[in-house]
Amino acid sequence: MSGRDRGERGSTIPLIVGLATVLLMGAALVINASSAYLLRQNLDTLADGAALRGADLGAAGVYGEGLSNERLLQERGAVERVVVAYLHSVDAYRRYPDLRVAARVNLVDRSVTVVLTAPVTLPLHIPGSPVRPSVSANSTAAVTIIP
Repeated sequence: MSGRDRGERGSTIPLIVGLATVLLMGAALVINASSAYLLRQNLDTLADGAALRGADLGAAGVYGEGLSNERLLQERGAVERVVVAYLHSVDAYRRYPDLRVAARVNLVDRSVTVVLTAPVTLPLHIPGSPVRPSVSANSTAAVTIIP
């Protein structure tokens, strides 16, 4: 037996199994990231609609007192009710059962900010990763009066 034969003995199976494991974990990471991204895109769309509806219909006294300011003055309670009603009308609570909503009114610039948070169910589990991470989206809107 030559010296070359003795030094090259061993198995390539551990190398193949290790490489396959790394490739599968990489594929799982890409699939999970895509799932979370798509959920965030959906929440972005919902937050945009809710913020616009809140800014538009959450104005206090518009119909009784008219408009005298550059932007509509938002009333916090009215904005929250309108945002929740909008989310019910588009079946957001049915599609995302654990959806959390926060609607804020900024009195300085008279804008409405809606923050939506929902847990994402990942299709594949990677060891060491969270089981149900949350995804958030926010949107800000203000209705401006053009003279």
